Amino acid sequence: MGHENNKSLSFSESVNFMVDRALTVLNIDEGISAAIKACNTTIKISFPVEINGKLEVFTGWRSVHSSHRLPAKGGIRYAPIVNEDEVEALASLMTYKCAIVDVPFGGSKGGLLIDPSRYTRDDLQRITRRFARELIRKGFLSPATNVPAPDMGTGEREMAWIADTYKHLHPEDINYSACVTGKPVAHGGIRGRTEATGRGVVYAIREFFRNADDVQAAGLKPGLGGKRIVIQGLGNVGYYAAKLLEEEDESKIIAIIERDGVLTNDEGLSIENVRQHINEHKTIKGFPDATFSENGAAGLEIECDILIPAAMEAQITKENAENIKTKLIVEAANGPVTFEADDILRNRNITILPDAYVNAGGVTVSYFEWVRNLAHIRFGRMERRHDEIRGAKMLQALETLSGKQAEDWMQKEIVYGADELDLVRSGLDDTMRNSYQQLKEVLDSNDKVSDFRTASYVVAIQKLVRSYIDIGVY
Repeated sequence: MGHENNKSLSFSESVNFMVDRALTVLNIDEGISAAIKACNTTIKISFPVEINGKLEVFTGWRSVHSSHRLPAKGGIRYAPIVNEDEVEALASLMTYKCAIVDVPFGGSKGGLLIDPSRYTRDDLQRITRRFARELIRKGFLSPATNVPAPDMGTGEREMAWIADTYKHLHPEDINYSACVTGKPVAHGGIRGRTEATGRGVVYAIREFFRNADDVQAAGLKPGLGGKRIVIQGLGNVGYYAAKLLEEEDESKIIAIIERDGVLTNDEGLSIENVRQHINEHKTIKGFPDATFSENGAAGLEIECDILIPAAMEAQITKENAENIKTKLIVEAANGPVTFEADDILRNRNITILPDAYVNAGGVTVSYFEWVRNLAHIRFGRMERRHDEIRGAKMLQALETLSGKQAEDWMQKEIVYGADELDLVRSGLDDTMRNSYQQLKEVLDSNDKVSDFRTASYVVAIQKLVRSYIDIGVY
């Protein structure tokens, strides 16, 4: 096969080879396999924007991998290394990701070739609004057919600009706020979306540790407490994942890898302190409670219990896979392990929880936001006080029957009515747990499947095939 030569695989080739493993297991017809892997549509857009009195031409892409469900869903990233192959690979991952976690979307992705740090806020607003107008006019952005979200280099701010641009072009569309997700809460966003991907990563790890046989197979001891964790990338995803693992699960984050190097401390790093240092100094260098090295790549090879790559794709490759010294890799980023590296790590019996499952928390909560926008009402608004009243009556009945007054913590818990954030977190936790069990069922019941990645694609492809057959695509 082509991947056996010395030429490095492209991102989309790497994804497709991983999908091929699952297609082989399922023994699916070649034509159907080709239809599943094929990217439906990719549009390339070049447009001028005046910056500091001079016209600059920007290039962006939006790719739709599958529209078996609508809308197609996927983020828009702003980065100086964006290219068409990357966008198409990420769009295909979105299709499989949505299928795995039972979110009824097709897969899409967008990217703009830009270094956001080189532009002012006003410049970025003009660029974003122009990019949005081009996508809207060409049918690649609407609540019904294609819904972007934040990704690398973008956030709530950019989503608010895009939503406002759509509203002005389509004021008749009552569902205009559903044209993007990841918006500010005051503009139709949902509480819990910013932290969703990182929190989803943690929910996935917790579910793994609830399954004693999987923990034992990975060579780990039960429980997350005290586990030595190395995390690459302290952006949005890495920050929330690391913070929750440190503060709620009492794990030890012994190393943080960033663009400019790696921080290490065997006793564990304070994630909040590191983040504040980065915000203040724009670097991890100089952080007082750790050892700093400029060789960030070597940080991936630190001995640890759990390695969480939460930065870019293709960070663990055939060049460094033999040197990885962890028992569990949790792919918080998209495509951080290449196909060749995956082969090496599987042969070394290192357990990998794959990106298509692990980082699906973002699209899951995006789905909640989209539904909220279509319903035009926040979750919990109608039932919260009713639940509190019912809880108070239950508590009163218990106190009457027992002749004792409940303790303060008991009163607080029983009378509590869930708000939107509680419901979002509950829905996300339920999704990550159920999806893990679907992967585990395939892993345990199919002799041809020996790893979570293949299991995840088997689950996704089975659902895609069923969907295509149901609607008569073939």
